[in-house]
Amino acid sequence: MNLPTNVDPREIEKFDRVARLWWDPAGKMGMLHVINPLRTRFVTDRADLRDAKTVDIGCGGGIFAEALARAGARVVGIDQSPFTLEIARQHAAQSGLAIDYRLQTVEELAAREAGRYDVVTCMEMLEHVPDPAAVVDACARLLKPGGRAFFSTIDRSLKAWLFAIVGGEYVLRILPRGTHQYARLIRPAELRGWAARSGLDYIGVASLMYNPLGRRFRVADGREDVNYMASFVRQG
Repeated sequence: MNLPTNVDPREIEKFDRVARLWWDPAGKMGMLHVINPLRTRFVTDRADLRDAKTVDIGCGGGIFAEALARAGARVVGIDQSPFTLEIARQHAAQSGLAIDYRLQTVEELAAREAGRYDVVTCMEMLEHVPDPAAVVDACARLLKPGGRAFFSTIDRSLKAWLFAIVGGEYVLRILPRGTHQYARLIRPAELRGWAARSGLDYIGVASLMYNPLGRRFRVADGREDVNYMASFVRQG
């Protein structure tokens, strides 16, 4: 398969291997099910999703896309893993949800549908592409003036290396080993800079804080920590 330039084939192969595990809460992707209500609340607290035209970038098996659809959004989900998209389509059909899943990059979508979306979400995806700034720019171009963009990713810091990679992947094993590469993690200031250059105004940030004893997450509003979520609005 010939992949676009801003797609890492090793990342696609990695997610292809776990495609059938997306909807197993007790499996390797189980932590996504744990944090999904928190991510969803971060978006719904800051954007009205009722009948909002929404695109989920790097939708994977559709865990977050389905939550958006249940909140009332008209959802498009795009990804570069054909196997994962098929799992997403099957689960949406079983759930009675009309989600438009596409094998497409955000750059391709922005070239065809610029300015047509009310909400863009890009969760745990930026750290898996060669040029995350280009993804942020494409997300901005997809939005209508006043549209909202939401990103979640992992900070590039010593704490993140210790907690997300060493702790999360090798000690606690709440993520598959090799999920993240430290060099590709993204500092909050970098994300804000890319967003500003692309015409997005910063709204706010929150972080997912993990308690290893209770194996639970909580949201810390206004805090930039290991796993953070940021919201922006399209200028104009």
